[in-house]
Amino acid sequence: MRNSLLDRFRGARGTSGSSGAGTFRADFTASLVVFLVAVPLCVGVAVASGVPAELGLITGIVGGLITGFLPGSSLQVSGPAAGLTVLVYEAVEEYGVAALGVLVLISGLLQLAMGALGLGRWFRAISVAVVQGMLAGIGLVLIAGQLYALADAKAPSSGLDKIFGIPELIGDVAGSGDALKAVAVGVGTIAVLVLWPRFRQGAKVLPAPLAAVALATAATAIFDLPIARVEVKGLLDAVQPPGGSEFAALAEVGVIGTVLAFTLIASAESLFSAAAVDRLHDGARTDYNKELMAQGAGNAVCGVLGALPMTAVIVRSAANVQAGAKTKASRVLHGVWLLIFAVLFPAALGIIPVATLAGVLVYSGWKLIPTKDLVPLWRTHRGEAIILIVTAGAIVITNMFEGVIIGLLMAVAKTAWETSHVHVEVSGREDGDGNGDGDKPLYVRVRGNATFLRLPKLLDELEGLPREREVELDLTGLRHVDHACEMALATWTERHNAVVMRDAAVETQVPA
Repeated sequence: MRNSLLDRFRGARGTSGSSGAGTFRADFTASLVVFLVAVPLCVGVAVASGVPAELGLITGIVGGLITGFLPGSSLQVSGPAAGLTVLVYEAVEEYGVAALGVLVLISGLLQLAMGALGLGRWFRAISVAVVQGMLAGIGLVLIAGQLYALADAKAPSSGLDKIFGIPELIGDVAGSGDALKAVAVGVGTIAVLVLWPRFRQGAKVLPAPLAAVALATAATAIFDLPIARVEVKGLLDAVQPPGGSEFAALAEVGVIGTVLAFTLIASAESLFSAAAVDRLHDGARTDYNKELMAQGAGNAVCGVLGALPMTAVIVRSAANVQAGAKTKASRVLHGVWLLIFAVLFPAALGIIPVATLAGVLVYSGWKLIPTKDLVPLWRTHRGEAIILIVTAGAIVITNMFEGVIIGLLMAVAKTAWETSHVHVEVSGREDGDGNGDGDKPLYVRVRGNATFLRLPKLLDELEGLPREREVELDLTGLRHVDHACEMALATWTERHNAVVMRDAAVETQVPA
């Protein structure tokens, strides 16, 4: 056979003018870059989610070996994402680590079903303001929670408690030498993440997240700092397949809500990431339904293994494209490197300070907040900016699922309000100005979209018409009229004309 295994990976950016060996060389190099970016993020997301660090690596491995091999988007990379950290933490706190597998499994099956039914493309219809608000809310809660991890302290459970507890946290840190050392390590990690990309030569060799974790870990070891390290169990020990009791919990309303939140947020984040990655290269575009099924297959496998849910991650995906990846081979190989690392070097995780990973996630949380977009959005599309702010605030005040639902409802209400424009045109008013035709009916034509949202305004305009003139109502200019408007307009016209006729009859009976 002349076709090699490499040919099966082609198609993402095209290989015209380059040999198979050249393509594989580019993918091999890119896979190493993505692997180095993925390791600290996989571990950090797992620790922040309240689960063993190895579960983050398992999700990264599945994202490479399973989702990475499937069709959909050839260059975006999947794994555990900071965007789901808050929701996973809440689920683990509420139902336990053992229940995580069944939540992720059912979410994956739902994604598979949605992709098979062709619903993937409909996620592009979700308001961008809602998605940005969702990510901003996640970022705020993530930052608030990881500030406690920076100081090796336990964070409160709710988003509001995390924020309101920060003053007390500052007081506790100021009075503890060990906490100050942990904070110094975490802040130093953030500083490296911010400054490292400015050293272009260093950034080409070592990605910023890995450089930050490596330097902080080395400093902690050299100075023998008394701060918390990542707890290591081993890859096989961390695997917790769901059992019968976990599946029985699906009967609870809260569990169903969490599953739907996993499904909605993971799908939306993955498909929006795919759209962003498509703008980074000139190759084949994403097939949204196939990509949704690929994400579902990966999450189903993660659920069976009891690991974290996965999404496509823009940080890794962008690193993959920028490193010169040509095909899906790069993301599959990155999964291979993660597997080798987790099997051969699990003890390496045990020397990483928790404060360092907290610093990585504080930085990641800040990147989720659209600080640069908010002011321009407020100037040009104030309604969208309000939806973004309310969605983010609702997530902080309530929880992820309820916050997103509030944002979606606001977006739907805003769209309905903006599209339900109604114009009332009245002709025949001049006939009542003494030319003898005052007994002719007024001709009222309604144009636009008549919905219950505009009904009060519409009725106010009709009530302002002369009470002594009959009205002939024409609704043929309406593109849409809902049942509430149709009934209200018909009732108003009937009553108005009945009153006019009654008054006219009374006047004819009065002697001159």
